[in-house]
This record gives sequence, C-alpha cells and structure tokens, in this order.
Amino acid sequence: MPDLMDTYIENRERVQPNHANNLDTAHGGNVMKWLDEVGAMSAMRFAGQNCVTARMDQLNFRRPIPVGDTTVIESYVYDAGETSIRVRLKAAREDPRTGEQELTTESYAVYVAIDDDLKPQPVPDLSVPTERGRRLRERALEGESPRPNRDGG
Repeated sequence: MPDLMDTYIENRERVQPNHANNLDTAHGGNVMKWLDEVGAMSAMRFAGQNCVTARMDQLNFRRPIPVGDTTVIESYVYDAGETSIRVRLKAAREDPRTGEQELTTESYAVYVAIDDDLKPQPVPDLSVPTERGRRLRERALEGESPRPNRDGG
C-alpha cells in the first residue's frame, strides 16, 4: 500500500522569456502544464502504472511569477477511488538568489490509472502513516470543492 509521502514530489522550473506573457510573467498555460506534469508523476508513483489527467479544478492564480524567478511545484496524492487518484497541486514563486517563496497557484486534479489499451485500472489504497502526511491530507481534503462522487467523475 503506497504511502502519501512516497508520492510527494517537489520540482522547479526557471521562468524564462519564452514562458512569459506580455507582462513578463509566467503565462498561466505554462504554469498549468507544469502542475499537470508533476501531478501525473505523483499519480504514477502511487499507482505504479501510467495515468492520464481526468480533471483539474480550482486552478487559482493568486499572483504572478516574474521572468527570472523559479516556479516551485509541489504535488502529492491525498485520496484515491477505484481507478482514480486525487492529487493536490501548488506552485510558488521563488527568488533564486534568496530562496524566498510565495504561493502563486493552487489546484486539485484527478488522474486515472490506465493499461496499455487505455482502459482504467484499479489503484491501491492510500496509506498515511506519518504525521506530516496526515497534515498534508487533511489540508487537501479541507480545501477541495464538493464533488459528485468519490471516484472523481
């Protein structure tokens, strides 16, 4: 049974001019792509198989990320259904000179485990044995929007 902390991934992307909009800040589409890619990595680590994005919701852009800053992406699995995997996603801007961080973007995503024929596959139960894992899971569950059913769709 995979542990929540086994799915925790933190990644960084340096915001370059080719990632920017006309305001010299990271284009929202790039931030969304980075979140989705890291979220898929957490889902695949949890499921032990390929996963595809089924839904992203509550993609909230709180502040911009200037060119030259680093985008720090945090991702972890906090819940699972029969074939679906719920992932918490956050991005922060980081000054590469000082390490100072500020939350910029938050989201929740659902991924579905699939086989080679693209058919949904069962996923394991999520284990949350550590205090840090329990805090992360609790915060994710408190912040997500209501959903029609527990299997993500």
